[in-house]
Amino acid sequence: MTHSSDFLLFGTEEKKPEAKRLQAGDLSVELIGGNVRSIRFADVEILRSIAFLVRDRDWGTCDPVISDLDIAETKDGFSVSYKASFEAPSGALLNCEAKIEGKPASVLFDASFTPQGDFETARAGFAVLHPVVGVAGKPVRVTHSDGSIEHTTFPDLIEPWQPFKDISAIEHEPLPGLRVECRMDGDVFEMEDQRNWTDGSYKTYVRPLALPWPYLLKSGETIRQSITLTVANDASTTSAKDDGKISLTLLDSDVVLPEISIGLRPEELVGEREHANLLKEIGARHLICHFDPTAHHGVDTLAGFRDIAEASELAVTLECFVPCQEAPLDEELSAIASQVKGAGLSLSSIAVSPSMDRQSTPPGSKWPECPPLENVYTAAKRAFPGIPLGGGMFSYFTELNRKRVPSEQLAYITHATCPIVHAADDLSVMQTFEALRFVTRSVRAIYGEKPYRIGPSTIAMRQNPYGSATKENPSRKRIAMANVDPRHNGLFGAAWTLAYAATVAEAGLDVVTLSTLAGPFGLVAGKNEPVAEGKPRPLFHVLKWLGHLSGADYLAVNSPEPEKILALGARRDGKTVLLVANLTPHLQNIEISGVRGGLLSLLDEVWLQEGGGEPVLSTLRADELELPPYAVARLEL
Repeated sequence: MTHSSDFLLFGTEEKKPEAKRLQAGDLSVELIGGNVRSIRFADVEILRSIAFLVRDRDWGTCDPVISDLDIAETKDGFSVSYKASFEAPSGALLNCEAKIEGKPASVLFDASFTPQGDFETARAGFAVLHPVVGVAGKPVRVTHSDGSIEHTTFPDLIEPWQPFKDISAIEHEPLPGLRVECRMDGDVFEMEDQRNWTDGSYKTYVRPLALPWPYLLKSGETIRQSITLTVANDASTTSAKDDGKISLTLLDSDVVLPEISIGLRPEELVGEREHANLLKEIGARHLICHFDPTAHHGVDTLAGFRDIAEASELAVTLECFVPCQEAPLDEELSAIASQVKGAGLSLSSIAVSPSMDRQSTPPGSKWPECPPLENVYTAAKRAFPGIPLGGGMFSYFTELNRKRVPSEQLAYITHATCPIVHAADDLSVMQTFEALRFVTRSVRAIYGEKPYRIGPSTIAMRQNPYGSATKENPSRKRIAMANVDPRHNGLFGAAWTLAYAATVAEAGLDVVTLSTLAGPFGLVAGKNEPVAEGKPRPLFHVLKWLGHLSGADYLAVNSPEPEKILALGARRDGKTVLLVANLTPHLQNIEISGVRGGLLSLLDEVWLQEGGGEPVLSTLRADELELPPYAVARLEL
């Protein structure tokens, strides 16, 4: 059966929103779904996006239904007007009238919105995204609502709390002499460091988080907000000559590549038992076993983990939530230890986290009652004597950054990430690697050389720290906070997985987990996927390549265009291996400095159309490689 390119690349036939480029002199924007993004001046990105967004009570995004769209383009600029309707899961509607005007040195985005019936929301209004590359650590001028001006810098290491509050305008210089001011009207704005969630941006948004949420927009009451962007240019913005090739350079480092771990989930134990043979094939070294007594996981769950561990001979880490309820900590943890012993499960390490820490505590909110973490860790060490203890957060870096755990008793620090907390379009997901590099730098700044593990981290969200549940996705669309993401199943998921590994490698991790064994976060295909049901998904092959490089000397790869190409190298036993991922929907031409050929394995659309089996080995006879959309290559140089 022949599949479409979209299905092979993304695991879905869902059509992406059409982007229309609009130009006003040297200023350009892309209009997508009623919002503007990739805002550039003389081809320099000055803002990542200006968007009118509506979130439901659980921070899920309400997609707009747009009508009466009118776009006018002239030699002097452009204008856009439309109506939009946003529906909450409850069925309540929010109607919006918007207009966008672009001139050679300015963009105005104005929105008036009115609920049709009371509308419960966590946030409704504008969000402005500043990029982070070339901006982090650089000067910024913040104007507050009383007219006072603050001269400061964008955060370099990731700020756990809002770096700027009570904002009416922000001015920065993407290049020396290129001044960009963004003015906000209609409500109180503040900024958060979205790199906490691996978004590649700083976000200025409406309505302070210290105010209660969700909140109610009353039926019939109209609210108006606007964003005005102005540009003043005294800079030389001539673009460098581009020959269409991306030249990669391999650099020695003083770290080794991390060991690969695979997650196990209690609800997938049937499929995990069936496919345990894949664990040895992939070269994984660890199993991360999720265990939550408050979800009624017990001896049967632990026995399932034991069976898979014995079949695979992999080391077992128990990722264990501690209820921290009525019983003393020693009793709770002793009971868990008795269950582990009763199941015959041998542990190489255990990571613990209080159950209440699974949910995020936003700025201004009251922290839930929780025993001191020092007491939790002491009780865990008593219950599991001699077993290395890990701690951190089983959710995301955001929570670890806001609630920094005492690490003295810990053998390692751990957290996960998710790229679809705020946005789920392809570009935003791939831009998360810009922020992931800052995440690992920030963890190292906080915890120094403490052994460090990341994961399980996948495109889909395994639990929602910001609401009552993850989003169901039966239609396999690109949905923020979804518990299933179809791109995990296609070439996009393979490229994302390698790019993730390449980004975190320089941090010197001990272990990284980028997949579970079975189910929607796993290695094995289900029905109606790019590979046949029961066969390994494309990312399996990427993890296999990585698994067999565990502990090898890491070679950093300098990519002059990391938004397009990310790669990592390794050296072991006199052999050099290079793994390369194309993060774009376009063919990329790559040259590798100092290399004259090698052996090539390629995961691309042709390979997947032919069934996606074991990649064929071919000979690369030069230093140049054409990498198709979202393809992944392994080169033995």
